[in-house]
Amino acid sequence: MTNIIIIDDDPYIRELERTLLKNEGYFIFEASNGREALQLLKENKIDLCVLDIMMPEMDGYEFCRLARKYYQNLSILMLTAKGDISQKVKGFELGADDYLTKPFEGIELILRVKALLKRYNIVSVVNIGNLTLDKNSYAVSCDGEQSDIPMKEFELLFKLGSMIGKTLTRDQIIEDVWGYDFEGNERTLDVHISRLRERFPSDLYRFKITTIRGLGYRLEVLHE
Repeated sequence: MTNIIIIDDDPYIRELERTLLKNEGYFIFEASNGREALQLLKENKIDLCVLDIMMPEMDGYEFCRLARKYYQNLSILMLTAKGDISQKVKGFELGADDYLTKPFEGIELILRVKALLKRYNIVSVVNIGNLTLDKNSYAVSCDGEQSDIPMKEFELLFKLGSMIGKTLTRDQIIEDVWGYDFEGNERTLDVHISRLRERFPSDLYRFKITTIRGLGYRLEVLHE
């Protein structure tokens, strides 16, 4: 299931977008400002957001800046005012992937959403040893057999597996996997690493997660 979040303080606009996108089979989340949206991103797997600019508490620009920093795989479609090139330029500078001018036709919204999802799905699969991780379905497969693991374990393994051989700092991992405003216990990362090591022993799955003392972790593929 593809998850889309609509971020707009106008309930009538949200209703219109929700109806259009649900009819295409997407699962919809809604937020009335950027702050609410960031909390939903922290708690759920979101593939794409349709983002208005002018909102209370946290506007679209600030949301876009933070979302692009901490959720790199999120696709962002920004809604802009007709004829205002400055909004479009600023949106692209902050990391928006595309824009749609208001008022818009429903079919154009759908086509742009589908195009962005197709673009991002190209890089949503990583191979680690004899594992394949598919971020579209959050599924893990080994030698053709598919299984599911807890979402945060999947995101942590996907993050490490997308940068094989590179050391990632603890802060970098926590920010990317748990979000910029994570306030949990500092041992949370270590516990999830331990669970991944237990779930995927190196002698069976041909990779290991190495602790880099005083810095962070690195995933290494083992060659036969």
